[in-house]
Amino acid sequence: MRYDGTDTSIMVPEAAAGDYLSRFESMHQREFGFVLRDRRVIVDDLRVRVVGRLAEVRAGQVYDELESLQCRLLDTPSTHRAFVETVPVYFQGGSRPTAVLKLGHLEPGDVVPGPAIILDRNSTVLVEPGWTATVTSTQLVLDSTLAANEGTRLVSTEVDPIHLSVLANRFMSIAEQMGRTLEKTSVSTNIKERLDFSCALFDQHGNLVANAPHIPVHLGSMSHAVKFQLERFSDRLHEGDVILVNHPQAGGTHLPDITIISPVFRDGRVIFFVASRGHHADIGGISPGSMPPTSRELFQEGASSMGMKIVDAGEFQESDVRRMLLEEPAQHPGCSGTRNYRDVLSDLKAQIAANHRGIALLGQLCAEYSLAVVQEYMAHIQRTAEAAVRALLKETRAKQGASQLVGYDFMDDGSKINLRIDIDEDGSALFDFAGTSPEVYANTNAPPSVTHSAIIYCLRCMVQSDLPLNQGCLAPVKVVIPEFSLLSP
Repeated sequence: MRYDGTDTSIMVPEAAAGDYLSRFESMHQREFGFVLRDRRVIVDDLRVRVVGRLAEVRAGQVYDELESLQCRLLDTPSTHRAFVETVPVYFQGGSRPTAVLKLGHLEPGDVVPGPAIILDRNSTVLVEPGWTATVTSTQLVLDSTLAANEGTRLVSTEVDPIHLSVLANRFMSIAEQMGRTLEKTSVSTNIKERLDFSCALFDQHGNLVANAPHIPVHLGSMSHAVKFQLERFSDRLHEGDVILVNHPQAGGTHLPDITIISPVFRDGRVIFFVASRGHHADIGGISPGSMPPTSRELFQEGASSMGMKIVDAGEFQESDVRRMLLEEPAQHPGCSGTRNYRDVLSDLKAQIAANHRGIALLGQLCAEYSLAVVQEYMAHIQRTAEAAVRALLKETRAKQGASQLVGYDFMDDGSKINLRIDIDEDGSALFDFAGTSPEVYANTNAPPSVTHSAIIYCLRCMVQSDLPLNQGCLAPVKVVIPEFSLLSP
């Protein structure tokens, strides 16, 4: 089933009382994070599955058997005839000697305590520490002997190098999986094939925590967009909201790069943000495509937004999106709305789906480690990045034998970009762009968020540590950009 006008179908299993529509909406909400009210739903195809059974197994049979089964705990598996050998297996907490047993030599009623490995002809069952495996006539029943509250990993909020590395990679993995979701569900050549998109995670204050290795200019500037919307919407953010923004003064780059931001809530408060930014092929403006070479005014590049809720409390706001993409750009002289509305709309929904995936994975991470641990390690990762950048700057100062570095370059039109870096003994630095040419009446100006993005990416490239690019890289740095210059139009 799918919504009319969309390309993504969802296979809906048999629904209670035959209410497939409600089941479809529930599954669409879970998968993509929104539903489309008042939109026709199309049945694309029907599938019928036939199952043949070789033997009749009565429902609940295994539980009935467990109630009457005479269980015997194998305290010393090495003395049992099913025993093969003892091998070291690494679990959380270190290596443990683990018994290897053959299932064919175990009898109904045998209870194998973990850690153990049970071998069958077609499968291998791992019984982890704190679990048992009870053998019945037809199945192995795994049961946890841990206390109910031990489902969360017992990790301290104090920094630990191993957990720092593990969680840093988990954060990056979430961003990467967001990117795979976006690639899979998008339709345009720009995003699906050229991969001109980026995904990232942010803490509750909007600071960049981790990103996938996507487009550098996106990653360093998205934090500006998240913080701008956090201040703009303040207490008007609710669970199920998703924000769209692309204006350069609101943390954007150029207008075709549309950012979709989703707050992550727990107990009524924002605990994280996830965001994705994609380069859309055509958002209107003076010419088809996404980068008109002759544009002089911002509106000539197409639709712009300082921040709007594209999803409000779980409901997709298509009328607002249509007005932004089609109606508003066409009001300017010589301009039109997007010429490929359907593809842009599909890609925006793909970004929302990518964010929804990130929210689900962050929820799983918090369930595994606890919210306090995840948030504290987000801060640890940023502090570690700050320390690495400070060490880099101090090393650069020592190698150069000077506390001041100066450089400049020129654009094709002769405009100058000037930079002076003053490095202090503690590893802090001032990046001063005084002397940069004034803004030009053309399309080569860059907003401050892009300048910060270039700085954070260069610093991260020079740091040798294996850390995700994050906001900590800019903590030792103060950036000064003259107003109305090429870098702050």
